[in-house]
Amino acid sequence: MCGICGFAGPGDATALAAMNGRLARRGPDGEGVFADAPAGVFLAHRRLAIIDLAGGRQPMATPDGSLAVTYNGEIYNHAALRRELTAKGHHFATGHSDTEVLLHGWREWGETLPEHLNGMWAFALYDKARGQLFCSRDRFGKKPFFYAARPGFFAFASELSSLIAHPALAGLSVSRPVLRKYFAYGFIPGPNALYAGTAKLPGGENLLVDVGTLSVVRRTWWSFCIEPMEAVPADPEREWGGRLLELLDAAVARRLMADVPLGVFLSGGVDSSAITALAVRHAPDIAAFSIGFDDPDFDESAKARRAAAFCRVTHHEARFSLETALSLMPEILGRLDEPMGDVSLVPTALLCRETRKHVTVALGGDGADELFAGYDPFRAIRAAECYARLAPKPLHRALTLLAARLPVGHGYMHASFKVNRFLRGLSFPPRLWNPTWLGPLAPDEIAGLFEETVDAEDLYSEAIGVFEACPSRSLVDKTMEFYTRLYLQDDILVKTDRAGMMHSLEVRAPFLDIELVDFVRTMPHAWKFRRGTTKYILKKALEAVLPRDIIYRRKQGFGVPVGRWLADGALPMGAPSPLETGLSTAFIDSRIREHRSGAADHRLFLWNLWVLRRMAGGGV
Repeated sequence: MCGICGFAGPGDATALAAMNGRLARRGPDGEGVFADAPAGVFLAHRRLAIIDLAGGRQPMATPDGSLAVTYNGEIYNHAALRRELTAKGHHFATGHSDTEVLLHGWREWGETLPEHLNGMWAFALYDKARGQLFCSRDRFGKKPFFYAARPGFFAFASELSSLIAHPALAGLSVSRPVLRKYFAYGFIPGPNALYAGTAKLPGGENLLVDVGTLSVVRRTWWSFCIEPMEAVPADPEREWGGRLLELLDAAVARRLMADVPLGVFLSGGVDSSAITALAVRHAPDIAAFSIGFDDPDFDESAKARRAAAFCRVTHHEARFSLETALSLMPEILGRLDEPMGDVSLVPTALLCRETRKHVTVALGGDGADELFAGYDPFRAIRAAECYARLAPKPLHRALTLLAARLPVGHGYMHASFKVNRFLRGLSFPPRLWNPTWLGPLAPDEIAGLFEETVDAEDLYSEAIGVFEACPSRSLVDKTMEFYTRLYLQDDILVKTDRAGMMHSLEVRAPFLDIELVDFVRTMPHAWKFRRGTTKYILKKALEAVLPRDIIYRRKQGFGVPVGRWLADGALPMGAPSPLETGLSTAFIDSRIREHRSGAADHRLFLWNLWVLRRMAGGGV
């Protein structure tokens, strides 16, 4: 796990060093550079050594210097690919580096190389003979890749702060349309990036850069798509459940590949408990890591201890409190070069910090909720369809006004919060339900904040694109695609990557193994969300390895009582930041007053604003 950066066009070694210096936390074990100065190609790398500690240094070049690559990630099937390429006549110089597989794989397969890979990656591979720079990102975008492309110049980096450290990108302004999307979603959906003239390469896409002309072609090589099989076996729980458990076990085993110590994240929920139980089969000495919360409404530590005891793993538990959060936030938000409003970033960063004291790699449960319909909105879809069909608009307006007067509560998923969210989403057509249920502000509120007309179709263009591209007519399938293609990629995986890399910890996601994903995406949604049970087929499969009280306990997310902290002044809003230029102070002040008085619950908006202010250096 590493940090990468580079450019083609104007610039020199000094510019490259400035970019690479911003990535030190991502790779504390070494750094390297590659330059073809006559061609204007410069590549750099910061290394967190995981595999082939001696031979895996980067950027890695072929002996003749015709190919070079800078790469961030892990290729879990690299040993099989090495055997296949060796049989085809390729000669490897390293002992077992997965990086070298990319070089030989490019020579053998060219632009179809990513289709052969099972893993997570972002890389840039320079082919001197062809005069090309080939950049690729893994299927789900687990590893980040920011870039800037303009006439005569191309640059890329693992982090936005590294990208804009190049002198050619100095002084970029914040994109106002992208900032609107931040307050609409609570994260910045790709390919958008915070600064005008920058972008994120979406997961499952490649860039091909002509080094001579610096023209850039972006191509999609893979896209998540739900394609339910028509034939259902006579006993789906046994047949599909058995196959599912087999694939998940293999995915866990693959992710235990490392030349450094490994651990697992354990919340006590079904996903992390499943990963832990399966990991113990292959690595009996593996340790588990958890976070306990001082606030009992958010604390799951007893459940984590129960799961650890069942799995018989060494268990490390850290405590999370307001004081801990306040001490962590300056460092966390100081490293967050693009805003994200997922408050669970803070405890996740604490979890990664504590885990890194013992291991270099951790396995987590990311992806299960998206693939198996595990989130609360899946429970709301049927009621939402009935309500939208039967409730006239005057009744909906009246109910919305009544719900706004419900007593505000700041406990975990308080009833008033859920009711108001549900009704707010139903003010819009179904294609906008998911983003408006999830996001900090509705379109009319964003119009008030920015003091300008807002087009909802443009504001939620990414969500609408996913909704319309889904071949299924089912809102359950469309919701799974929303969460998998947008929320997972641009919120969950970003959070995990940033929290891990702040502490030089690699986090792996067995549920996103491509063999497992390709099986799950063909299963009809009726076996994922069944008779009110979320993740139904996964839970049935796991009855073979976990007790029922762990599998079927009430789901609880990695929540933080940020609503209460904002209301009682424990998190003071502070002064406006330069990133807020042009936003309505009257709108912001009214939301702060209403939240503090208990007249309304504006926790999501105020937290997103709080993050934006602290990113700009306001302190805590």
